[in-house]
Amino acid sequence: MIKWRKWNKIIHRDFGYLCVGLTIIYAVSGVAVNHIDIWNPSFSTEIVERNIGPVSGSGKIGDEDIHRILNKLKVEGDYKSSFFEDRETLKIFVDMNTITVNLITGETVQEIITSRPLLYEFNFLHLNHPKKMWTYLADIYAVMLIVLAITGLFILKGKKGITGRGAWMTIIGIAVPVLFLILYF
Repeated sequence: MIKWRKWNKIIHRDFGYLCVGLTIIYAVSGVAVNHIDIWNPSFSTEIVERNIGPVSGSGKIGDEDIHRILNKLKVEGDYKSSFFEDRETLKIFVDMNTITVNLITGETVQEIITSRPLLYEFNFLHLNHPKKMWTYLADIYAVMLIVLAITGLFILKGKKGITGRGAWMTIIGIAVPVLFLILYF
């Protein structure tokens, strides 16, 4: 008969290896998303100001005029829509780009949005934007983390294991979030 400790170590080791990639993705994304009030963890915004010269009469702008503006600014991407903020100011929306045009002065302000490399993809998975199959994979990962936590309790024996120092560390690990919740609420 194989001892339960041997199986515990095998399960802990193999689940640990399987979880490495997702743990790194979720941890990096978690730190990024924790600071969403300071920055957008998925996208960066670049502001570009230019002058294209006065545009034809305010209030009389058609699609041709808008495409002319976009050509002058060398804006790529699909034109989505536009509206007049006021008589002199036109807002133009293009894929990942918002352009504000002062029709009288020709001053333009572009807000160009680009995805942050790796962080966009990590956040995409962490925040479960794909839904469907990814939900099941994320659930399996969560169950594997629970198994890792439980099997980890029994890796070591003696005074460094769960009956010694490990018990105190486990109590602290449980007490920190409980104490935070008590103080928070």
